[in-house]
Amino acid sequence: MGRQNLRNHRKYVAGFHFITLFLIVVLIIGSIMNLVHRDRSGLLDALLICLVAVILSLVFFYMRQFPLRVKNRAIRAEENLRHFVLTGRLLDNRLRMGQIIALRFAQDEEFVLLAKKAAEENLSNEAIKREIKNWREDHHRA
Repeated sequence: MGRQNLRNHRKYVAGFHFITLFLIVVLIIGSIMNLVHRDRSGLLDALLICLVAVILSLVFFYMRQFPLRVKNRAIRAEENLRHFVLTGRLLDNRLRMGQIIALRFAQDEEFVLLAKKAAEENLSNEAIKREIKNWREDHHRA
C-alpha cells in the first residue's frame, strides 16, 4: 500500500468481508429454499440447517462488532490524550465517536482546530476527513 489518504484508508479483508459474507447469504437462501421445498419427512433437518445459517450470521456480525467497540474505546482514549497533550483540555464532549475516529487521521498541527470546528459545526465523518490537509497514516488497524 502506498501513502494512505482519504481514498485508500479503508481496509477490507476479501476472505472475511466478501467471500464469507457471500457464502453465509448463499447458506441462508439455500436453507430457506430447502425448508420450503422439503419432503414431508425432512422438517427437522430443514429447520436445523436454517438454525445453523442464523447462528453463522450472528457469529459473523458479532465477531466484528465486539472488537470494534473495544477499538473505538481505545481510539477515544488515544485522541483524548493527544488533545490533552496539545491543549491541556480533553476533547469537546459534543464530538461523536465517528467524528473522533475521523479526527485521528489529522496531523497534530491541524488536529486541535479541526476538532473544534467539527464540534462547533457538527461536521460529518467524511467532511472531517476531506478537511484534512496532511494525512496521518494508520497502518496498525485491522
